[in-house]
Amino acid sequence: MISLEEVLKPLLRDVADFPKPGILFKDITPLLADPYARERVVDAIVDHFKTQQIDVVAGVEARGFIFGSLIAQKMAIPFIPIRKAGKLPYKKITEEYALEYGTASIEMHVDAVAKGTRVLLHDDLLATGGTASAAGSMIQRLGATVAGYSFIINLAFLPGEMVLQSRFGVKPHYLISF
Repeated sequence: MISLEEVLKPLLRDVADFPKPGILFKDITPLLADPYARERVVDAIVDHFKTQQIDVVAGVEARGFIFGSLIAQKMAIPFIPIRKAGKLPYKKITEEYALEYGTASIEMHVDAVAKGTRVLLHDDLLATGGTASAAGSMIQRLGATVAGYSFIINLAFLPGEMVLQSRFGVKPHYLISF
């Protein structure tokens, strides 16, 4: 059987100078077009977390929604969207964070998680850890616990993995590292 890394590598496209000059963007669009690869990704993540108590999966807009909802479906647990500022219709909390190319804010509904809930937070890529840290902070502010971090891609030359481990005491899980 072909390894997951061998399946993923040709399906991850590099896009130079996006969203601004100097950034090499890792595009997962070709991965989304391949049903076999999508299933392998979901199965690998679910398999990694199957022995842990996970109550809910939270996905960060926008690419984190895609696999986050598939992971939640496969685990038969709820999915929670974490959205860019101004996109959620109900009462929400907001967290601002730094990106490698600027700042941004994300939000989640105030009733998204109950106290004591164990959350698996998913996004497509781990870079500086800013987005994942902001999402984790909101989860903690609502009294829940970040039980795990899940990513498809880790950019090992950036500090995201170290940031999440030191701030939340959780070793991020990822499928491929560059």
